[in-house]
Amino acid sequence: MPNWLQECRNKNRMIIEADLAPVVGDRFQPTGFADLGAAIYERPDGTRMLLVESAQSVANRLEKVIIDDDGVNIRPELEGLPYVRSKLTGASEAVTSSLIEPHRLNSPFIIGNKEFEKRLKEEMEYKKGANLDWRRVARVLMRYDPNSLVHGVFFSNLEDGRVRLARLLTGFIEAEDIKEAYSGGVKNNSIDPSGKIRLADSQIKAGVYSNIPYHRVEYVARSIRAYFNLDLSMLRSYALPPEGYDLITALSLYKVAKFLEDDLRLRTMCDLKVLGKRMVSAQEVAFPSSDEVLAQLRPVIDACRDKGLFAKPPVTDLTVATKMEKEEKEGPAPEEEQ
Repeated sequence: MPNWLQECRNKNRMIIEADLAPVVGDRFQPTGFADLGAAIYERPDGTRMLLVESAQSVANRLEKVIIDDDGVNIRPELEGLPYVRSKLTGASEAVTSSLIEPHRLNSPFIIGNKEFEKRLKEEMEYKKGANLDWRRVARVLMRYDPNSLVHGVFFSNLEDGRVRLARLLTGFIEAEDIKEAYSGGVKNNSIDPSGKIRLADSQIKAGVYSNIPYHRVEYVARSIRAYFNLDLSMLRSYALPPEGYDLITALSLYKVAKFLEDDLRLRTMCDLKVLGKRMVSAQEVAFPSSDEVLAQLRPVIDACRDKGLFAKPPVTDLTVATKMEKEEKEGPAPEEEQ
């Protein structure tokens, strides 16, 4: 057994850190928030800090690393891992899956299939007014989509919305001792800088036609660091069989390793490289590469299948009818923070 997997069996949390830096130059562009902009804060000692990538965004990127190039299915090297795929009919003929839906199994395009909803409730032994068996809930999620365990799920669309599991794997990126780097530019109209020449019949707003100057704020920092926290204590509370426990830990570490190796061009001006990475909770154990984790993950997937922990077949195919509603203002989406 690899040392990193043994460590995951013995720890309550696996903390992983990676030191990062811009690939070119010193400047980088952080994530921005509506009505806030960049998320800047100060430590008690006065050090200015910056949230480069939020927990929600990192979760999305960790999910993305196992999705095949078709944008819906799982990558070939992870074939056999369960997920739910849904074919839409009616107003849309798109295909989606629990791997890419923002709410995973709670997506209306998945849980909206009444037969599948009924199956989930029966297997979870879900009853209104009765206590939930969270271990049973976890085993059902493992059966249909282990990623919903890794990244959490809130079944707001299932009955009275009591099924809610927090993320097991959380990550974010921060920069320390930051300073602003101001710059700007202009969008040029080579035909008519005044912007008076416009389309004769168009809903395009008038403000996009002329030369438009803009400002830009990037940042420099003493250091940039990615943090990942795998909550093994909570995973252990689900009382999964040993093969299931190993699957979730190996899948989580595979996502982290793959993200750090392949997916660090976060934005146009936020292209980062890894300077060093370490398993803080296992200081004597070298952080494995994605290939090293995959070499252990493949037999664990097969072992879970052989133990009957996965749906048969592992990809659950659904059909969901859709229709085109009249345009109306949507209310706020249910809170997804896990």
